[in-house]
Amino acid sequence: MQPRSRIRVLVIDDSAVMRSLLRMTLAACPEIELAGMAVDGVAGLEAVDTLRPDLVLLDVEMPRMNGLEVLAEMRARSLPGKVIMCSTLTRRGAGITLEALARGAADYVAKPSAQDGIHQGVDTLSRELLPKIRALFTVPQHPAPFRAPRIPMPVPSRIAPHASAGVLVIGVSTGGPAALEKFLSALPAEFPLPVLIVQHMPRLFTALLAERLNGLCSMPVREASGGEVLRSGTVSLARGDWHLQIVGTAARSSLRVTQAIAQEHCRPSVDVLFRSAAAVYGAGALAVVLTGMGSDGLDGCQAIHAAGGRIMVQDRETSAVWGMPGVVAAAGLADQTLPLEALAPEIVRSTTRYATSRPA
Repeated sequence: MQPRSRIRVLVIDDSAVMRSLLRMTLAACPEIELAGMAVDGVAGLEAVDTLRPDLVLLDVEMPRMNGLEVLAEMRARSLPGKVIMCSTLTRRGAGITLEALARGAADYVAKPSAQDGIHQGVDTLSRELLPKIRALFTVPQHPAPFRAPRIPMPVPSRIAPHASAGVLVIGVSTGGPAALEKFLSALPAEFPLPVLIVQHMPRLFTALLAERLNGLCSMPVREASGGEVLRSGTVSLARGDWHLQIVGTAARSSLRVTQAIAQEHCRPSVDVLFRSAAAVYGAGALAVVLTGMGSDGLDGCQAIHAAGGRIMVQDRETSAVWGMPGVVAAAGLADQTLPLEALAPEIVRSTTRYATSRPA
């Protein structure tokens, strides 16, 4: 972490148990200072205004003012502080959390189960929450090492170098829902490629995210279930806890979902999807890496690069966390590094003219 004072965190949660778990979790991290706690949204909003924390851990459902309302008021008043939502793994909690992410929350963390004991709850939060906090307040200081892919991917002889694009694959994590809304909304209904996405999220969240994006975008968006034939102008989102792969040939490809071992602690894994795109489409694979923490996608991008495909990444300035796109850029794999709002227009410009035609 670059030199700076400790990260000042405000906890807003109506549950005494959750406040205690968060206090113990944060106390174990020397980079973090607990700035204060609030028991509901109204008190929390006042605390944000008074304490001016770097980060707010914000409960989704609270009396007097819920987390979504607190977030909206923070933004309306231009109050400082990044926000991580604390969500229950319920359909209602997931839906509100996705709305909060679309409105500017940086990330979310799932609350431990009510059946978990104190120690297990702290362990869960330490594993899930602390890396997200560090990622939000860390600026990469050194280029990432260039790593060889786990599985060598030779350039398929059936596809010439610089072949026109046949598929668009996207990897994204922290800040993803808001980025995907903006990116996908800029693609036209007649977009000439199938679009496949890995967003790091649990199962319930990916189902609701697909529903949300389907209502906002010109192209149909669905959660992948496996067996679908890839068609232009459709978007398939990887199911939480399942890898998404392309199988078949470039002339007729379909989707496969598996629960094979997690890669880079991720399932679904961007690497798994990208490597399959390189294997099936070779130089016809077009990859985009959007905002996210970690390095998932780096090995997959090397496979696409080796196969002659094209890689684009979101720039640091418009990323919530420049982890995933940053390591790809640092490894010299990105053909273009662009602001989020420039990515879709550039892809439309290039693929509309040169894209491979696909079955209707």
